[in-house]
Amino acid sequence: MLIRYVYIVFVGILLAVFVGVGIAAFYKGPKPPEYPSEIQYPMITQPGQPVDATEEASRQKLQINIDQDFKNYNLQNEVYQRDVSIIALVGALIMLILSLTLFKEILVIADGLLLGGVLTLGYSVIRGFGSNDDMVRFLVVSASLFISLVLGYIKFVKPTMKK
Repeated sequence: MLIRYVYIVFVGILLAVFVGVGIAAFYKGPKPPEYPSEIQYPMITQPGQPVDATEEASRQKLQINIDQDFKNYNLQNEVYQRDVSIIALVGALIMLILSLTLFKEILVIADGLLLGGVLTLGYSVIRGFGSNDDMVRFLVVSASLFISLVLGYIKFVKPTMKK
């Protein structure tokens, strides 16, 4: 009997990881910009010698460029987080629908799919918080809450009403 629960948990975790790895494999995220080595370390001058103005201006220009690159990266990453959250939400919904329809007679598989869908919902919510978009966060959390309530009703309340 214990092996059944271990199997259900294993399938659930594996399904959530499958969705996350699948998204990472087929929908690549933006790459962060590299910090130039010229401005990574402070300028070293001999004591009492003035700082070279052209070199300082060059370093400031590099710093402005890298700051802009990081700002662009952060914007792209927020869009990526939003998209991943929505894709994971759809994946979770598919797993939950499969659990409640096609595999409802095979309880071990249905319960594994159910747990995988719930874990993927959690993954979706977490990635949604990385989007820094309050509307996306609200929609993902609202969809997750609605799905969880409907799922709880179908899986746990409805069968007890039949008895």
